[in-house]
Amino acid sequence: MGEKPMDLVEEAARRKLTERGVEIKDIADLVYYLQKKYHPDLHIDTCTENVERVLSKREVQNAVLTGIQLDELTEKNMLDQPLQDILMKDEGLYGVDEIIALSIVNVYGSIGFTNYGFIDKQKPGILEKLNDKSTGKCHTYLDDIVGAIAAAASSRLAHRAQKTE
Repeated sequence: MGEKPMDLVEEAARRKLTERGVEIKDIADLVYYLQKKYHPDLHIDTCTENVERVLSKREVQNAVLTGIQLDELTEKNMLDQPLQDILMKDEGLYGVDEIIALSIVNVYGSIGFTNYGFIDKQKPGILEKLNDKSTGKCHTYLDDIVGAIAAAASSRLAHRAQKTE
């Protein structure tokens, strides 16, 4: 059985991630960061495979497209106040970005919540770059979405590993 071809929504979501400076390898590195302690023989290829599977889910693609669109509209100063300033500053009490991220985390069960919470606090790798406010870019949604994809991929990996034990 061959691989299913990507549809337009998946292609658009992947393209938007790349345009915003996020590569699949960046997310796979986050999965490795989250899981290396629990899987000593873990290879980055396994992490990449799990990221690819998460990105193949329509609800994940929808979250990617929605969040990135809101970040881009914010950069273009196209939102009404006070939302424009809230998103540009990525204010701590604004939690809608995390709600969208949690829709991704939910795809592979409750373990994703702990993975997401941990990586959201640590901000390793690409997450540190996306959180750099000095660039003038708005990644209020994207940083949480990328962390959520990594958390979901980590959850998928953990579930599959347990089945083989």
